[in-house]
Amino acid sequence: MSDMRIGGLASGMDTDKIINDLMRAERQPLNKMEQDKKWMTWQRDAYRDVNKQLNELDTLAFDMKLERTFNSKDVTSSNSAVSATASSSAGTGDYTISVEKTATAAYNYSESAISKAGASFDPDAKLSTEQGNLKNSLTLGQSFSVTTYNEDGTKNEKTFEVTGDKSLNNILSEISDSNLGVRAFYDKSADKVMMERTETGNFNPEDSGEFLGAEIGFNGSDEFLSTTLGIKNGDNSTGTWKKAERGGTDAEFTYNNGLKITSHSNNYTLNGVNFTFNDITDGNIKVNVNNDVNQAVDKIVEFVDKYNKIIEEMIGKTEEKKYREFPPLTDKQKEDMEEKEIELWNEKAKSGLLRNDSVLENGLSSMRTNWYTPVDNNGDFQMMSQIGITTSSNYRDGGKLSINEDDLRKALSTNPESVHKLFAGTEEKPGVARRIENSIETTISSIERKAGKSTALDNNFLLGRRIKDMDDQMERFEERLSQIEDRYWAQFGAMESAIQKMNSQSAYLMQNFG
Repeated sequence: MSDMRIGGLASGMDTDKIINDLMRAERQPLNKMEQDKKWMTWQRDAYRDVNKQLNELDTLAFDMKLERTFNSKDVTSSNSAVSATASSSAGTGDYTISVEKTATAAYNYSESAISKAGASFDPDAKLSTEQGNLKNSLTLGQSFSVTTYNEDGTKNEKTFEVTGDKSLNNILSEISDSNLGVRAFYDKSADKVMMERTETGNFNPEDSGEFLGAEIGFNGSDEFLSTTLGIKNGDNSTGTWKKAERGGTDAEFTYNNGLKITSHSNNYTLNGVNFTFNDITDGNIKVNVNNDVNQAVDKIVEFVDKYNKIIEEMIGKTEEKKYREFPPLTDKQKEDMEEKEIELWNEKAKSGLLRNDSVLENGLSSMRTNWYTPVDNNGDFQMMSQIGITTSSNYRDGGKLSINEDDLRKALSTNPESVHKLFAGTEEKPGVARRIENSIETTISSIERKAGKSTALDNNFLLGRRIKDMDDQMERFEERLSQIEDRYWAQFGAMESAIQKMNSQSAYLMQNFG
């Protein structure tokens, strides 16, 4: 089909307008296809929006199966020297703690400045260029080893090479990046090197006979650490060797005025309560653990509110009026309308996309049934009404739920375990939350078979295949329209040729017989 056509030269007719009008009529089926495709696209997106909401409810339903949702604990301490957190299994009541020692991390550092007086030592420069700036001797090509200990008594040992192409910071970084659990660095203002364990505790007792009980063990005869950096392994100034390292102590505390306990760290868990020792205490302090009813109530209310919102939206979609007199607008129709007019039209056109949808209605029915069907368990509660959650008495609410928070708080305070069983149940005897999950899974799967996911290929779901088929039909129809338009132009062209020929004959006759 040519883009440049001129007609009506012989007939004087507006051929272009006539053919455009004819083609407008011919395009009506294509416009209907475009509207149908737009409708199916909107419907697909509406289904996916429902699935998005259901997935959010599914996440909350999962939380309702967890014991910690109903047995969360509120912990208070009478002194900031000891803080604590409690797991859902922690026993409630008072815990008496006195802390005699806190755990510390072992550390060792240069006894004096490592630079020569008046010199400027650069820790980032190659050691081959910095030998003259160090106070003590440095032999390149040597090696040294560092040993640390694990809680089970096993050792971590690493050997490091001192070469001229490395800087001091290179070697200290190698120590820090190894599996030794040691942090090593040079402080320029103090002109000293610090080595410290990254975790607290005494893992190498003094009576072990290794490195005088140091946590960061090394051979005192190694020149680089002992001489060049001035970090001593031990001190013999009194005639008896003592380790030069500081720290590396365990925490020591007494529980309930009788049980003495040591810990490598300042955290220790007893009966589901994790204690953190921030300082030594002056006598006993009390840590109180109670059920945190407020948090459990908030979680349940959040779940019910989300359920009610989804029920309201799904009912709204299945009962939404469909305006058949407002079909989707084609691109051509939008060209003749104002933006506000398009917005108002689309509002009507998108109404009723999921009206009377069987998948949504079945999902709604299933989720409603989940709430009022008794749960077979060995707890005190088998019905939601027993903990203050009931179905609204107003039939217009479509099965939305109401919560009596006083009854809910009472149930959570007296027997949180039974409330958990009511929601969770087991695989064989599912509770309400597990039932809701199953209903959601079934509904989501049914919707995905019709509308797919955003990442799904069109061939993998019903509406996608229909939209693809519609695209193919539209493409074939476009080709047909092109052929029809070519035919119209050919027909009008033939007419123009005939008229032109007739006009020529008429002019010839007038000239010869006029």
